Amino acid sequence: MEYKVKTYGDAIDVIEEIGILPLAPLIPDFPSLNTITLPEYWHSDTEFDPWIWRTKFSTDGVAGYGKFIKKKSILVSRQLLPYVKRVLGYAESVEQRYYDGNVSKEAFEIYNIISQLEGIDTRALRVKAGLKERDKKRIFENALLELQGSMDIVISGIQEKRNEDGEKNGWSSTAFETYDSWAIRNKIDTINKDKEESRKYLLSFFSNVCSIESLKKLEKIFA
Repeated sequence: MEYKVKTYGDAIDVIEEIGILPLAPLIPDFPSLNTITLPEYWHSDTEFDPWIWRTKFSTDGVAGYGKFIKKKSILVSRQLLPYVKRVLGYAESVEQRYYDGNVSKEAFEIYNIISQLEGIDTRALRVKAGLKERDKKRIFENALLELQGSMDIVISGIQEKRNEDGEKNGWSSTAFETYDSWAIRNKIDTINKDKEESRKYLLSFFSNVCSIESLKKLEKIFA
C-alpha cells in the first residue's frame, strides 16, 4: 500500500479508503500518517502540516480520533467508526462498568466531568479532576488512556492557550468529548450489530484494502 499525500483533502481520501490511519507505524505493511506525508511539512505551521490535520479531522467530523488501539493515536473513518466502537468498546455504560469494578475511580470521575463539559481541554480537566499536581500526572494520563481505549471518549480538537489580551500564548491543549456526544454532533451512523457481527464486517472490509500480513495483525487487534 503506497500512498503519498500533500494536502488535507488527500489525507481524507486515504482515511476513507483504508478505514483507519494510525499517526505513526502500528500495523505491519499498513500506512500511517507520518509515512504517507513528507517529513519537512510536519510542524511547519502551514496548511500542509499533518500535525495540524490530526485534530482537524476530528473537529471537522471527518474521522474519529483518539488513542484507541494499543495506547496509540488512531484516526478512524466515519464508515468504520461505529463498528470499531462496537468491537473495542462495551455495551454497558461507564457507570455500570464502574460499579461492576471494571473502570477505575479516576476514569469514572474524569468521564463524568467530560460528559458535563463536552470539549473540555486537558488543563481544565486536570484541575476539575483534582489531579493537577505533578505527582498525579501519570494517574490522570492513565485514566484518559483507559477511557480512549474503550472509546468512551474521543479527542475532539484543541484549545489554544491565550493570555489576558486574547493572544496565543504557549502550547495548545487537547480537548476531549464523550464518544456519544461527538457521534451525535457529527451525525455518525448507528448500527444494530453485536460485537461478533461488527468484527466480521471490519475484517471483511480490511481484507479488500490491505495485505495478508496486515490483516493478521488486525485480526488480533479486533479479537
